[in-house]
Amino acid sequence: MNKPIRIMPCLDMQNGRVVKGVHFVDIRDAGDPVECAQAYCRNGADELAMLDITATVEGRATMLEVVKRVAGVTTVPFTVGGGISDVKAAEAVLRAGANKVSVSSAAFRKPELIPDMVREFGPEVVTVAIDVDRNGAMPSGYEVYIDGGRTATGADAVEWARRVDGFGVPVILPTSKAGDGARTGFDLPVIRAIRNAVSAEVVASGGAGQLEHFFEAVEAGATVLLAASVFHFGLIGIPELKKYLRGRGVPVM
Repeated sequence: MNKPIRIMPCLDMQNGRVVKGVHFVDIRDAGDPVECAQAYCRNGADELAMLDITATVEGRATMLEVVKRVAGVTTVPFTVGGGISDVKAAEAVLRAGANKVSVSSAAFRKPELIPDMVREFGPEVVTVAIDVDRNGAMPSGYEVYIDGGRTATGADAVEWARRVDGFGVPVILPTSKAGDGARTGFDLPVIRAIRNAVSAEVVASGGAGQLEHFFEAVEAGATVLLAASVFHFGLIGIPELKKYLRGRGVPVM
């Protein structure tokens, strides 16, 4: 493992505020997005993600005003997702100041959107997010969910990740519905299974609660470590996390 691991706090947005839920529900307020972004950049975040968590189900575009405000204070690569339904919507988000876009439900419903975006903006700008939940009936044991984790698709998560990888996307972001906000640890089997199936980098997302959870995700093959509630509510600091990972022999930025 030569490439440094990157730490990526995630701002889940609803009504212009940062929020955090458990298993994609039970949402509570976690602060102002601009203040959060500034604090994370000051404290050593390597990247920043912002997800408009209700844009897709409310059938609206991403809140561009919030993207602009957050982009204005962000000093690290900034990925925005939620409500990006076509190339035009992605372009608007990039124009508003995002460095990268993340697509999930729209890409699943219309897979040709992925190569269209790769062609239009270059692969380094496109991340595909995959919400997953455990389902023993699936070959991998994991099913793809869309619409903010509300809709089961009947599709196997690892198969879909393999197909996404075939479009040349450099980063795949699987979030385990079982782990989301629960702080019980990342869903390691799904990280491992997707990592073994693709050439893209895999982001660990959903479930971080303790320092060792991040180390376990690195061991499972993740190269980007995404978390929300542990950072938002001050349970773990980014400098503390980096120091811990360095101590375990993990290269960090």
